[in-house]
Amino acid sequence: MGANSSSIAELANNSYLQRLAGTETISENDPFWNQLLSFSFTTHTNGTDTQLLEEATLSISKSLIENNPRTENFQALVKIFLSRTKELKVSAECQDQLFIWQAHNALFIIRCLLKVFVSQVSEEELQLNFTYQERPPLSYGAEAEDLLEELICTLVHLIIELPLLDITYNILLESVTTLLVLLSYQLFQKEIIRESLIYKCLMQGQCLQYTSRIVKTLLYNFIRQEKCPSPRTQVFEQTSEGSGLLYGLASGVASGLWTVLTLGGVGNKATQQGDLSSPLANRSLLLLLVLSNLSNRPENPNPYRQSIMSFRNTQDNTAIQSPNSYCFQINFNSLYTALYEQQKSDQATLLLYTLLHQNPNVRTYVLARTDVENLVLPILETLYCVEERNSHHVYMALIILLILTEEDSFNRSVHEVILKNITWYAERVLTEISLGSLLVLVVIRTVQYNMTRTRDKYLHTNCLAALANMSAQFRSLHQYAAQRIISLFALLSKKHNKVLEQATQSLRGPVGAEENSPVPDYAQDLNVIEEVIRMMLEIINSCLSTSLHHNPNLVYALLYKRDLFEQFRTHPSFQDVMQNLDMVISFFSHRLEQAGADLSVERVLEVIKQGAVALPKDKLKEGNLKESNGHEDQREEE
Repeated sequence: MGANSSSIAELANNSYLQRLAGTETISENDPFWNQLLSFSFTTHTNGTDTQLLEEATLSISKSLIENNPRTENFQALVKIFLSRTKELKVSAECQDQLFIWQAHNALFIIRCLLKVFVSQVSEEELQLNFTYQERPPLSYGAEAEDLLEELICTLVHLIIELPLLDITYNILLESVTTLLVLLSYQLFQKEIIRESLIYKCLMQGQCLQYTSRIVKTLLYNFIRQEKCPSPRTQVFEQTSEGSGLLYGLASGVASGLWTVLTLGGVGNKATQQGDLSSPLANRSLLLLLVLSNLSNRPENPNPYRQSIMSFRNTQDNTAIQSPNSYCFQINFNSLYTALYEQQKSDQATLLLYTLLHQNPNVRTYVLARTDVENLVLPILETLYCVEERNSHHVYMALIILLILTEEDSFNRSVHEVILKNITWYAERVLTEISLGSLLVLVVIRTVQYNMTRTRDKYLHTNCLAALANMSAQFRSLHQYAAQRIISLFALLSKKHNKVLEQATQSLRGPVGAEENSPVPDYAQDLNVIEEVIRMMLEIINSCLSTSLHHNPNLVYALLYKRDLFEQFRTHPSFQDVMQNLDMVISFFSHRLEQAGADLSVERVLEVIKQGAVALPKDKLKEGNLKESNGHEDQREEE
């Protein structure tokens, strides 16, 4: 490194790294440190950089882990870095690139080594490698000092104090990434970590006083979406094709953090990330999400989560009523813009869910926006492109819709927004459609995809819950949306008949079956499908009982497929909910018979509109559909 290693393959044999990891103790005043920290990489960034770097330096890292208890060279390196950070702000103001460059390089090496420490040793062992005893004769008899909390606090302080300039971009990025590496112990544990030395440093130690400032800074980093500076303006060399080796090394940790946050496996499809162009924004968002999801208990509440839950708009001049001291103000308009512009990334979707769920100020602001389509359209596109997104991203997008549809004001407003030419919707050309009708189309498509592919019970539940929340406020449903509602019911009906036939046949006993062969639980399958069918009937019923005169296309689709509902009229599970549907079908069928035969579509719709006015409202029983909050049961423990 000190000799300007230009290839990852050369690192294993680098004399400076070998000396650092060797058996020789290196004094803090040794010229070696200046030589070690005078390096730059000119390597291409690609998907294999992380693995190549780890393979090339693994032997050196393991040697350091083995020898460091005796040499304390790692602690000396940390001390060198800490000593150089004290003047970084002044260096930035004075454009002292060399000083910032060497401080960055020191942190870069520390983080590379920390990544191996975290994967190889326990937190207790890691802390021992941060315990530093000043070497004689300068401070004979001095007590050992613990550098771990000092390093963490220094990194937090750098993030909030150092101005974001071209020459400071990479050391700020490195500071954020190093904190992510320290917090990545969860990646190597099966159980959720509740107690942690690193958590304690961040939530109870000296860092506590910076809680609101670090949350605000990380949010602003996300909002600003600053691009990685061009090579000419950076203090260390890199290529124009990427963000240098720095990006490649960190991406392994960053990409895995989604698994920790969602407590699940990696999705089937990778989501396109903005990490290459705006790595600081992406990494800041990941750190913010990790901090807000650290252990949170009544006796030891998570201050970062409290800060996320309570921050307010800069235009909000009301007195702060928050009981905690972590509240701050931020520009909600800029935050809203960043949120909808970055919805192609799963971490931005997770942030949006977190804010809507936990911060009432943000939720109120979003629901009051008159351009809600800017936020909803990318969420709908995520659901529509389900095969191109990972499962976590799709699920979070759906939960966001469920939260939004719990508000009647949202359900009304989406039908007032008219959209032109939705290019990503491929099943049919939609030259003009309301946002509400498009939402119905996409959610129904998600249900149908789930029925044939993933068969996730909770996905079904939440899709139908969103439709149920909206149903009483359906307005001027597009004819295609109305058709898809009835088509989904037809699909469910067909599935019901198939399962019922299989159940009947199994009771008779299949020909040639062995006596002890297991029999599928058709009764359970039948119960599940009947629950879904009832939900669909209640959704249709809710619309008819509250806004029939606003939805002639739904009545048209209902009449066109009236035979579908015949078998459910006398079914004991559906008799109550079928009363309104049966009455509507009978009423409008009679009016169409009176209007004559061979009616055109336009004439049928005209008869329906006239009939909707003539239909006595007291004939329709008010639906008893309860608005569903399915996501409440699936939220994490808090």
